[in-house]
Amino acid sequence: MDTTRIGLTTRPYAGEQDVQAMAEIINTELKADGVPGHESAAEMLAWVRNPSESFAAARDLDFAEIGGRVVAFAERNWVDTTDGKREYRVNGAVLPEWRRHGIGQALLELNEHRAHDLAASQETGNERVTGSWSNDRQAGRIALLRANGYQPVRWFFDMVRDLSEPIPEVPLPDGIEVRPVTMDNIRQIWKADSEAFKDHWGGFDSSDAHLKAWTENPNFDPTMWLIAWDGDEIAAGVTNGISPEENEALGVKRGWLHTVFTRRQWRKRGLANALIARSLVLIKERGMDFGVLGVDADNPTGALGLYERNGFKVLERSTAWRKPL
Repeated sequence: MDTTRIGLTTRPYAGEQDVQAMAEIINTELKADGVPGHESAAEMLAWVRNPSESFAAARDLDFAEIGGRVVAFAERNWVDTTDGKREYRVNGAVLPEWRRHGIGQALLELNEHRAHDLAASQETGNERVTGSWSNDRQAGRIALLRANGYQPVRWFFDMVRDLSEPIPEVPLPDGIEVRPVTMDNIRQIWKADSEAFKDHWGGFDSSDAHLKAWTENPNFDPTMWLIAWDGDEIAAGVTNGISPEENEALGVKRGWLHTVFTRRQWRKRGLANALIARSLVLIKERGMDFGVLGVDADNPTGALGLYERNGFKVLERSTAWRKPL
């Protein structure tokens, strides 16, 4: 479809004022598709202000305008994945009133062109692929990806736990203790979390820039984290958090178990089970009605079954997509 007839122009990232436009487009799209999510511009700024090798706003963001108004954006990043790929991830969103004008197709092509250019400048022994993501409610996004040769490769769930239901008391294994988190612990926790997820599908930017962005997130609150120690070693942890802006936008009171991790040598001892139960109590004590988390449906450590045993139920389903670069 020829987008010139509607006066569409594209430009690169022009500064932090674009972040507010991105958040508005994402949230308008999520609401139109019935997806219970919300993106905070303040949280996105922490990410944009800390460029890394895998994402830099000046290189990896483009905006589409009609009559001087931003109506869509395209975003890219890349990561080396645990299944031996270099994945160039492409994403974007279009204001619902401008759908079906070819804007999504134009921006996907722009994303892929930029990914090709970046790949040509990099050396790697990994197979190169492009990847994307969709919530199962996003019929338009799914149709666009399928039409451009993407195939589903992995499935994920968001799960919810009603905190009005009883929460069991689960003891920690002998020799393990939970200690308050200090800023001096943050890098060690970051490394332990990253190490634990090396066994999981996908990929993660563990750079110092990404760590800095994490600590600058306005909802960064280590007082909600539960980190289990075995002497001087971190054995496992749950990094919990609450997004007041998201809760207000959605009219809910929920807290997130953002990451639930156990390092390999401490698995199969009930650590995650104990920390999840304690996290639910903590989130409830903060005035929340629900606990929420995300999980890989094919998680190799059996996380899905663990969460189901702890009373979590599937709330949303999402799909990871790929095609050869």
